[in-house]
Amino acid sequence: MKSMRIRVEHLGKRYRIGERNNYRTLRDVIVTSLQRRRLSAPQHIWALRDVSFDVAEGEVVGFIGPNGAGKSTLLKLLSRVTDPTEGSFQLRGRVESLLDIGVGFHPELTGRENVFLSGAILGMKKREIDRRFNEIVEFSELRKFIDTPIKYYSTGMWVRLGFAVAAHLESEILLVDEVLAAGDAAFQRKCLGKMDEAIGTGRTVVMISHNLKAIADLCGRCLWIDHGGIVQRGPPRQVIESYLASNQPKRTEGIIVEEMHDHPTGEVLFRHVAILNSEKKMVNVVPFGDQLRIMVEFEVIKQVSGMRIAAALERQGDGYVVAAIHNTDAPGTALLNLKPGTYSTSIETKLPLIPGWYSVNLEAKPDPGFWGSGKNWDLVRRAIDFNVRESTRSEEAAIPAVGVVRPKSKWTLVRKHPA
Repeated sequence: MKSMRIRVEHLGKRYRIGERNNYRTLRDVIVTSLQRRRLSAPQHIWALRDVSFDVAEGEVVGFIGPNGAGKSTLLKLLSRVTDPTEGSFQLRGRVESLLDIGVGFHPELTGRENVFLSGAILGMKKREIDRRFNEIVEFSELRKFIDTPIKYYSTGMWVRLGFAVAAHLESEILLVDEVLAAGDAAFQRKCLGKMDEAIGTGRTVVMISHNLKAIADLCGRCLWIDHGGIVQRGPPRQVIESYLASNQPKRTEGIIVEEMHDHPTGEVLFRHVAILNSEKKMVNVVPFGDQLRIMVEFEVIKQVSGMRIAAALERQGDGYVVAAIHNTDAPGTALLNLKPGTYSTSIETKLPLIPGWYSVNLEAKPDPGFWGSGKNWDLVRRAIDFNVRESTRSEEAAIPAVGVVRPKSKWTLVRKHPA
């Protein structure tokens, strides 16, 4: 049984808000005394209150929630940047915090000098920095500029060097606050790779990120914090779906209104989409393992010759496009020479999606053209949402699975050599 690396019990942090105790003249003191009865008492706000959880050795836990929910306050408490107002916590093992990229950097010093300065501030011994210096520089991709004062670095270069130092800390517990949102897309992918590497070594990680896909991919457990308290805890995708649903009502009607069209060009417009059951009735819940049936209604405004319709299925929670289905996937289904009018097309596919919420995105474009590429006549994101339930049509429970689909398979066992 794994031991607990982090134990948090009824943790809370209260801040005073309002007027500061700045320097005041004798006149200010006298006036304040005369008006004391009319002055309100100091106001306080709980940034975090009654938060309790455990994190086991080698576990990766993610925290999500809106800005101001208390996530960063939690990590500052665990990092001992600030003291709690109430409650307690215990950390077993060396702790390193990636709360602020480039902590301790001095603009007049070179990149090399700042690696040693920042590393020392973050708790690394000099021999540790010496041993890992080349790794840090290689990761930052700044060897050419390592002896240049960092006041000449761009913001991106500063961030690269800062993360490179912080990411090479050696500790049992790693606290990460939104650093994966820094830098360009290529650098973010590199950061994610480094995080994955740290996780692979068995380090205990607590991370905060608005990048829900990163939380879903890297974490084994997720906690949703709002207004300073824990709203929900559980498997990442389950918690993420609940969090998104609280901020974004589900689209279940399938009616496509004017503001849902993304830069239409005037040839074709989507009007309605529906998820159908085997009786051709509109539903929003599909039994696990059932055939997926989608009906799309569209209007041709100007005659078109050769149209490709794509329906992309997007997994809610991380925006991952599970599959893109095109009308030209099957021979003889091209939509040619369509005159002005309203049309309806039906899609049927056997796609064993794992339970959860999904959205249907629609594209109409000239043929040839695939989802996400080329010119669009019309594009509608989240035309409708649907849920794949956790049981089959015969009420058998869906077996838990990773990935996005659970395909049926046939296995054959052959005994090649008798004992």
